[in-house]
This record gives sequence, C-alpha cells and structure tokens, in this order.
Amino acid sequence: MSGYDYDVFISYSRHGSAPKWLRNHFYPKVKDCLTDHMTSTPKLFMDKAMERAVDWPAMLETALHRSKIMIAVLTPRYFESAWCMAELRSMRARERQLGLASPECPQGLIYPILYSDSENFPEEEGLRRSWWDFKKLSMPEPVFQESRDWPLFHNTVLELAQDLAELIRQVPPWQPDWPVAERPDPVLMPSPPIPRFGR
Repeated sequence: MSGYDYDVFISYSRHGSAPKWLRNHFYPKVKDCLTDHMTSTPKLFMDKAMERAVDWPAMLETALHRSKIMIAVLTPRYFESAWCMAELRSMRARERQLGLASPECPQGLIYPILYSDSENFPEEEGLRRSWWDFKKLSMPEPVFQESRDWPLFHNTVLELAQDLAELIRQVPPWQPDWPVAERPDPVLMPSPPIPRFGR
C-alpha cells in the first residue's frame, strides 16, 4: 500500500482541557469546513481512543507517516509529551527532506494552533512560525456552542479551513522513505474505550 491515507493528522497532549475541546468543537467543525472547500471528503486522523487488539504506537506512526499536514495543538504540556515531540520531530525531518520551512521555501507541513499559554513554551522546541490563536475560543464544554463567541469560533475555523484546503492541494507526493522519529520509551498506552452495555 502506498500514498496518503489522511489529509490532516492532529497532534495534541492528552493533559488538560484541549482533548475535550478538540472532540466537542474543533474536530467536527474543521472537518465540516474542510468539506465545504475540498472536492473530496477530507480525512482527518485524531487518536480518540485505543481500539482493541491494535498496536497503538504502530497505528500512530503509520497515520502520521501517511498524513499530508500535521496540526499541532500547542499547550505547555504539548512540549513535555515525548509522543508529541516525536510527532513534531518526524514532521520537521520530512520538511527538511523536502526543503520546506526553509529560507528558500518558508511554507511547512506543520500547521500550529495556539490553545493555551505560549509564555512557557521551551525556546528550543517552540515553533518559529505563525499560528492560529484560539486562546480566547478555547471553552471545552458543549455549552460553548450556545455562547455569543460561537459565531467567531465558526468564522475562525472557516478561515483556517480555507487556508488548510489550499495547502493540502499543494503537498508534495507521498514518499515511503520519510523519516520517523524513534518511539518514546517507555510506551504509555491510552486507556481503552469503556465497554458498551451488553458487551
């Protein structure tokens, strides 16, 4: 099997409120908005839960390797996560191999959005590229969709999706030799999904 499986890989820390915000608001909204700006159905990868009998590290590694763009959801804990840093280093290595995010071609494949803070990002790991600022639109609870800030959130994601759809169309062809950063050790597995009633 060769080629891309996903248009977007969402990289985030499981600590704090960002995962809830992603599930409740950002992931469904950006998928809908991308659908409005792409001729094919957008494919987004976000590891929400570990499926049974799946090698979780291998699944993440393969998904990132076969994704066109990586959205990095920036929080202080993102830069403390060995897994997030492995994902970030893998995509940076791909950019270097392709000559992207460089003086000759400033556009990269890492698409950062700022969820919280930014004052405590480590200097050596902080991304030296512009990000979309969602700090004032980071309410994770479902009630956010009834607030007066929801139209602003929608319009911000819509603008982001327009830009992202254009970038997705310009991504270089997939290559099987793209580098993948070494898996963190020890491997920390996510919790399995809660069994449904009747199972």
